Amino acid sequence: MAERLVGVKAPDFQMNTVLGDGENFGKASLNDYKGKWLVMFFYPLDFTFVCPTEITGFSKKYEEFKKLNAEVLAVSTDSIYSHKAWMDMPVDKGGIGKLNFPIASDITHQVAKDYGIFIEEDGVALRGLFIIGPDGLMKYSVVHDLNVGRSTDEVLRVLTALQSGGLCPLGWEEGDELL
Repeated sequence: MAERLVGVKAPDFQMNTVLGDGENFGKASLNDYKGKWLVMFFYPLDFTFVCPTEITGFSKKYEEFKKLNAEVLAVSTDSIYSHKAWMDMPVDKGGIGKLNFPIASDITHQVAKDYGIFIEEDGVALRGLFIIGPDGLMKYSVVHDLNVGRSTDEVLRVLTALQSGGLCPLGWEEGDELL
């Protein structure tokens, strides 16, 4: 039986990253995001078809996340070298180019396992998305099948709702009344 993640301390992590400039490597840990909101999303593999639409979509909306005191971190089970090669590849040839946030490598699969989204038989992560609050508590979790991409607008809506401090009814948008 799966353990619940929402409402408890997010599983700690430490991963190597390729920074958004596509040139430099770094590291990311949960502690790096202390005091900020973190939108961390997993995708199955580099050089695929749905994944670049999500990654570039989040990059295009990055400034909106920043305005909400949120950072974005993409994660897959590929290596940092695969991430870098994908970023270096021309966009018209299937590359993703430079991004506004890092891509982390969960090459050991431990983080995907800790977050309950690892597909053991395939060695990849499901499309899991997690919003972690500034206090390190998991506030939101959604997992998609490999074939279905996520909506950045919905993630921004949920993040705004979580930050509202009130009860948000179905379809709530910023500026709507709270319950």
